[in-house]
Amino acid sequence: MIKFFKNFRKDESGAVTVDWVVLTAAVAALGGVVYTAIENGASTLTTNTGSYLATKGPTDS
Repeated sequence: MIKFFKNFRKDESGAVTVDWVVLTAAVAALGGVVYTAIENGASTLTTNTGSYLATKGPTDS
């Protein structure tokens, strides 16, 4: 039984899976943050462009 616990403690076969899960979660979170930043910037740009165009007439330059 002692030998079983020593072997179990030394076995690292599942450690790579844990690393990949953490890495994948970090990439997904970063993607969400980037998406939010781009969405907010695009929304602001669209609003500003619409406001600017609303103040211009056909003959304004």
